[in-house]
Amino acid sequence: MRSVLALVAIVGVVLGVLWGFQRRLIYIPLGTPPPVDEVLPAADAVVLTTADGLELDAWHLPASAGAPTVLVASGNAGHRGLRAPLAEALGRAGLGVLLFDYRGFGDNPGTPSEDGLVRDAAAAREFLVDDAGVEQELLIYYGESIGGGVVTALSISHPPAGLVLRSPFTDLASVGRRHYPFLPVGTLLRDRYPLAEQIAEITVPTVVVLGTRDGIVPPEESRAVARVAAGPTRTVEIEGADHNDRALLDGPELVDAVVELAERVGKAP
Repeated sequence: MRSVLALVAIVGVVLGVLWGFQRRLIYIPLGTPPPVDEVLPAADAVVLTTADGLELDAWHLPASAGAPTVLVASGNAGHRGLRAPLAEALGRAGLGVLLFDYRGFGDNPGTPSEDGLVRDAAAAREFLVDDAGVEQELLIYYGESIGGGVVTALSISHPPAGLVLRSPFTDLASVGRRHYPFLPVGTLLRDRYPLAEQIAEITVPTVVVLGTRDGIVPPEESRAVARVAAGPTRTVEIEGADHNDRALLDGPELVDAVVELAERVGKAP
């Protein structure tokens, strides 16, 4: 009896630790971005203000006349400097780009959470529309991995002209169960990102980009998202690409997919 009680106590402690510290496992704000002129000299350093009063650092690369702008919501790790090659590639095609760090990432204040990240993306959109003068009809959301859940949530209240989801999952619990099948992930998770449920309500043109050897978000997760998307949807599968491979950062197939969508929703850059 004592051994059973001890086991129950140990399990309870482990689950309690996972409940309290899970966001430190989900969000990995490693490093600080370099100065913008070192990695993206054509962009301007700007500040976003969230609805709950946080000031977030961002970089804005203006679009060519009449071309769409891409709001980039990063994945769960790193900082905006790591996405500079993507912005540079899109900029060469004439597209505008906004790179920003979530709360708690880079030098930004705050603590990451699902609600917080969606507020951060909303602040990025507000800057582009209200301060930079980007027309809603020329605004594309780009979500990388967990960022796909962020921009999909934002699309419910503020639909873009087009949506790019790179390595999206159906929901965070589904991915968690694949990696931790021995844990009650669905019960423990505080942040959910119900991407598949939400994308089924969004009718804008959508592109889903995935790597066929993605070891973090399995390809079938991304394919499932594409199947339930309500808008006209194109799936781009990059053969042999894993989750963090260069091909899924600024590879030609990825960049071409974004540019093709931009040409569909606005004037060709």
